[in-house]
Amino acid sequence: MLVITCDGAGDGLCSTVSLGAEGKLHRRFAVPWSESFGILYAHVTFLQGMVPLEHEYKMMGMAPYAKGGPATQVADRLSALFEWAGDGSPVWHRRNGVRHMYYVQPTLDEIFRRERFDSIMAGTQLFTERMLCELVRRAVRATGVRRVAVSGGVFMNVKANKEILALDEVDELFVFPSCGDETNAIGACYLEYASSRSVDNLPSIGAFFLGPSWSGAEVDAACTRAVALGMTVTRTTGIEHEIAKLLAQGEVVARFWGREEFGARSLGNRAILANPVRRGVIQEINEAVKNRDFWMPFAASVLDESAPLYFVNPKRAASPYMILSFDTTQKGQDDLVNGIHPYDKTCRPQIVSREANPDYWKLIDEFRQLTGIGGVVNTSLNLHGDPLVHTPLDAIAVLERSELRHLALNEFLVQKADPDR
Repeated sequence: MLVITCDGAGDGLCSTVSLGAEGKLHRRFAVPWSESFGILYAHVTFLQGMVPLEHEYKMMGMAPYAKGGPATQVADRLSALFEWAGDGSPVWHRRNGVRHMYYVQPTLDEIFRRERFDSIMAGTQLFTERMLCELVRRAVRATGVRRVAVSGGVFMNVKANKEILALDEVDELFVFPSCGDETNAIGACYLEYASSRSVDNLPSIGAFFLGPSWSGAEVDAACTRAVALGMTVTRTTGIEHEIAKLLAQGEVVARFWGREEFGARSLGNRAILANPVRRGVIQEINEAVKNRDFWMPFAASVLDESAPLYFVNPKRAASPYMILSFDTTQKGQDDLVNGIHPYDKTCRPQIVSREANPDYWKLIDEFRQLTGIGGVVNTSLNLHGDPLVHTPLDAIAVLERSELRHLALNEFLVQKADPDR
C-alpha cells in the first residue's frame, strides 16, 4: 500500500510518502513545512474574511461557482510559487525568492489584487487539486504501487479527492475518515497494535462510531426535561418507520441513536435528516438550526444498493465516511437534489450498508419503500458554531433552542407543538 500524507504542518513536515508493508510504514519521501500549500490555503481562508483552519470547506463550496479564465489565472499564479523536483520524485519546493509559507500573505495580496472573491476561492481550489494530483501521480510512479491510502488535513478536501480517484495511476483509493489531527491517536494505536500482531489479524477501521451510546437514566432524564418544556414524548417499537414517514411528509427530523460518530462528519447517529426532494427544505434547515452560508451544499446518506443508480463511480470506490465526492447521474440529480452541490451537481455521500449501520440502513430503506428514493439529506445534529451533540440532554437542548420540531431519541419520538396550529 502506498501511504501519502499532506497537511498544514506537523513534526516539521507537510507531506510524506511511505510504503506500508508488514505492519510498518517505510518513509520514502518528505517535504518540509516551509513548502506547505495547506498553510497557503489557510492564509487564503483568512484573507477571505473567514476562520483559517476551520472554514476552508467554505472556500471549496464556493469554488464551483467561478470556474473559467479568472480562476485559472489565479491557480496559475499560485502554481508559479512552487517547483517540482526535476527527477520526478513526489517532492516540491518554493521557487527562489518566495517566502516561507507561514509568511506568504504579502505575496498573496499581490496575486489576488483586483480579483473577485469567487475567482480567488476557485483558483485556490484548482491549485490545490493540481498539487495533490501531481503529488499522488509522482508517488505512484516513484514506487510502482497503485493502491493508495491518504491522510492529513489537506485530504479533507473532498473535491480534490474526487480528482485523485479519477487519476489513471490510481487503482484504489482509501481516504482515512476525518483525517485531520484529531485522528493521529488512532494511527498511533494501529501502529502499536501492528507491532505485536500479524498484519493479517489487524481489523479494518470499519464503522466510525467510536463514541458512547446512552440509555436508561440519561434518556429518561432527557424525556422528563422534554415534557417539562411542553414537548410530547412517545415511545415506539418502530422508530425507523416513524422517522421515514415524517421525512416522506416533508418534515425535518433530528436523530439521536446508538454510538456517537467520531470526527468531522455526521454519519447518521447524531444527525438532522430531511427529504432530498422536498422544495425549500434546505432553507428550512438553515433557518431552523444550521445557519450555513447560502452557497454551501448539504450531503446525503444513500443505501449501498441505490448508490450505483446515483453516482458515477467506475472504480467502485467505497464511500462510508463522507470523505469522497462523485459526479451524479441524472437520477441522482433528480432524487438527491437537496443533497448535492447546486452548481456542479457533485455529491459527498455517506454510502450506508446494512452491515455497517443496520438501524440507519433500515430507516433509509423504509423511506425508499415510501418514496422510491434510496437516500436522505444528512447534516450534523448541532447548533451553528457548537460541537456535535453528545448526551441526550444536549439533543433536547438543541430541540428547545432551535426551530426543529421532531427528535428521534433512541426509541422515543420527541415533538414540539406546531406553532401554526
